[in-house]
Order: sequence, then structure tokens, then C-alpha cells
Amino acid sequence: MMKRELKVGDTASITRLFTDEDVRLYADLSTDHNPVHLDEDFAKQTQFGQRIVHGMLVSSLFSALLGEHLPGHGSIYMSQSVQFKAPVYLNMPVIATVEIVNIREGKPIVTLQTTCVDESGKLLVTGEAVMFVPWLKA
Repeated sequence: MMKRELKVGDTASITRLFTDEDVRLYADLSTDHNPVHLDEDFAKQTQFGQRIVHGMLVSSLFSALLGEHLPGHGSIYMSQSVQFKAPVYLNMPVIATVEIVNIREGKPIVTLQTTCVDESGKLLVTGEAVMFVPWLKA
């Protein structure tokens, strides 16, 4: 387990783009085969004008950050809220960030703001995660 001091304001970020293969694999794993994600001709006729990445695939970046970086190994998801603010297109770099906004006094529970932005800083996804951190000194 990653045992380290945590404090309000700590952040971690990763950048990722989602390829056609990523979207197709996610569609198969999730069984969400909505053509707006998979069919270019269909997607061109939507308000998006092109295929978009599944919102839940994009928000999976939060799980990667939380489990691997902050709070890190051994922490367990208690909850996650997600609001999708703008579409994510294939091969578009997405910067995901988590920031500790609260550490519950007397309990090993940490609340983090979760966001995804594009390279220009435009907000794509926002939300809040609550994590149980068993190694955190309460």
C-alpha cells in the first residue's frame, strides 16, 4: 500500500486520448453499442458531427488516478458523481485531474474534485469522488 501524507490541495493528473480501438473495446465490454460512438455516418448526422467517446470511458480516467496516484493503492471508491459538460472526440487529448478538497476529521475518508479538460482548458467532465483510505491516519 502507498502510505503517504495526504493534504487538502494535493493533485494528480494524467493525459490520455481515446482511439477507435479503445472505443470499440469499451463498447464490447460494456455492451453499449450506441452508433454515436461507433458509426461515423450516423454520428455525422448528430449534433456532434462526428463520433464521440463514451462518457463513462472518459470518466474511467478518474479511477486510474485514484487507484494508482491519489490517494493510491489500497484506497477504495465509496462514490463518484459525474457531469458531462462537453463531448470528447476520438484522438482528442484529455487531461484528467483529481484534487483533494476534504479529509474527514476522525475518519479515513477523502473527498476529491474530479475534472477532465481539453488542451485549451475547456471543461469536459466534472464530478466528485469519495474514497475510503484505510492506511490514512484518522
